[in-house]
Amino acid sequence: MVNERLETFRTAYRNLDLLPLIEATELAKFRVPYGEDVLAELEQLVEDRDDQAAKIIFAGHRGCGKSTLLATFGRQLKELGYFTVFFSISDTIEMSDVNHVMILFAISVNLMYQADMEEVKLPQSTRDAIDKWFATKTRTETEGSSAEASGGFNLFEIIQGKLKSEASIRTELKQQFERNIRDLVAQINIIAAAIQGATDRTVIVIIDDLDKLDLADVEEIYRSHIKALFLPGIPIIFTTPIASLRDNVLRATMVTETNNQIVTMPVSKIFAKGDRRQENPQPMEANFKALCEVLDKRMSGDVITSDAAEMLVRYSGGVLRELVRLGNVCCRICLRQIRREPERQDLKIDHGILMQAVKDLRLDFEAPLGKADYETLKVTYKKFKPEDPKAQDFLNLLHGLHILEYKNDEIWYDVHPIVEDLLKLKEIV
Repeated sequence: MVNERLETFRTAYRNLDLLPLIEATELAKFRVPYGEDVLAELEQLVEDRDDQAAKIIFAGHRGCGKSTLLATFGRQLKELGYFTVFFSISDTIEMSDVNHVMILFAISVNLMYQADMEEVKLPQSTRDAIDKWFATKTRTETEGSSAEASGGFNLFEIIQGKLKSEASIRTELKQQFERNIRDLVAQINIIAAAIQGATDRTVIVIIDDLDKLDLADVEEIYRSHIKALFLPGIPIIFTTPIASLRDNVLRATMVTETNNQIVTMPVSKIFAKGDRRQENPQPMEANFKALCEVLDKRMSGDVITSDAAEMLVRYSGGVLRELVRLGNVCCRICLRQIRREPERQDLKIDHGILMQAVKDLRLDFEAPLGKADYETLKVTYKKFKPEDPKAQDFLNLLHGLHILEYKNDEIWYDVHPIVEDLLKLKEIV
């Protein structure tokens, strides 16, 4: 016999998957208008540029909605007539092995993968030369690949799998192209030119999830190798975590190399600066309503009380991923409870269940913290800024979402609402 309540929460749990909205069906079902000003800024930089090889850096907190927004932007560019290649670096390269060479090689692979997906007909001699080049570099058998392509065989899907699973190939590629990066860049340009010639469409590449690398890796890639990354003669949008822009030297490098084409995705402010400290604070209506709508699209009012839904939104700090993550944990708690008590057909996420979920996430936030971190959190909580915004411990906390950055007429910071609970529990604030 089907347990209807179990199925209801199972649906909500699946709807609250932490993956970004990439597919058109997901966007149609779950997306709420969000970041429209950012979309307009990206479109302006792409459409109005003089430089046909412009590079744009897109920054923001992990989980603030960058991936979903970039997927939406990629579709807009296709409608405007661009040959758009949107991919996550994590889908092509093992994240622990990502460097500037691997990013550039991932661009070359995904250009060809997208060309195959759109059935772009390249001149046969050009196609044969490109296939042979990749086969040699990745030790991939290509004999018969052209004939098998129509039957579902995709050379570049196979190469993607090799890059993810075979460390030896990644090592060989890095060793070869670190010494001669221009050969790799030349191949990217050959592929892009061939696609553009065959489609009469401008090629643009959007690389997602670089912001999910360890902060030290992000800084090394952009600080030491940004010139190499920017060599391809096509427009490329790179992602980066907000913490990387707080390093003065690194930010200056990015500004110079992109000609100040840096776009920031802000966290949605639920409260004006300082208001959250007040008794019975009133949220900013438009932002609060939008986040409530995000939650409502993922889980119906039938599974959560209105008071718990509003409190859940407040605990998110305005970070979309945190909103989804907290709702996901609430559903997991309810699914376990229904399995223990299948007769509970009236079960809803209420204040008690929400507080259980908050406790689970609070423990996750607490695990990596040390004495210096608590001092930085305390200062940031009291002053809405750290003593030193360039200090590594602050940047790590910003990268880990313990501290959130907000903007209006100024940049200011606050601790994550769940981290605020932790500080109060420890009587630090």
